[in-house]
Amino acid sequence: MQYLFDIHPNNRCVRELCENDPLLDKLINWIGHIRIPGQQDGFTYLTRSLVGQQLSAKAAETIFRRVELICGTITPDTIIATKEELLRSAGLSKNKLSYIRNVAERAKQDLVDFQVFGELDDEEVVRILTSIKGIGRWTAEMFLIFYLGRQDVISFGDRGLHRAAEWLYATEESDGKSQLQRKHVEWKPYSTIVSLYLWEAINIGLLQAEPL
Repeated sequence: MQYLFDIHPNNRCVRELCENDPLLDKLINWIGHIRIPGQQDGFTYLTRSLVGQQLSAKAAETIFRRVELICGTITPDTIIATKEELLRSAGLSKNKLSYIRNVAERAKQDLVDFQVFGELDDEEVVRILTSIKGIGRWTAEMFLIFYLGRQDVISFGDRGLHRAAEWLYATEESDGKSQLQRKHVEWKPYSTIVSLYLWEAINIGLLQAEPL
């Protein structure tokens, strides 16, 4: 399996992050190895993201699998060709179906070209994606991380990242800013790696424990 990110405490970039940040060093060594598998298809990734908006992971996966069964393979062609009532029967809301079909139509018209995203800088990718109804900045930033594998992305709209940063740096003064805003400049050019460890701290329940 190919991984977008295959990171552990001994990676050079991870060691650089930890050199002057003992709290981050503790967190990373506590969690250890993180692997994020690569995504094969940009349109499928965005479809899954749109399906999952404002749903639990379990509910989103159930609906996505139903859409997949109905379409066979999720592509712009199959989404456009499949009758609306069939896709709605999978559990898609009218708005979400509209958003997904909008992405499909733009992809068919080459207004969204997943092949060239890798050549664009982060803000240009965000600009293109957020021009599509239903895709906000957070969704575009997750695309940068989990589809394109960009290493220096921090999502200030992610509540989980804010909570995890407040927990990790609870013993440090904030100077009136959120800890995420205060610390992120120190994480460049590897902000994504810190994000992945902060999310993992949430996933394994560390935020219920005392700060490190």
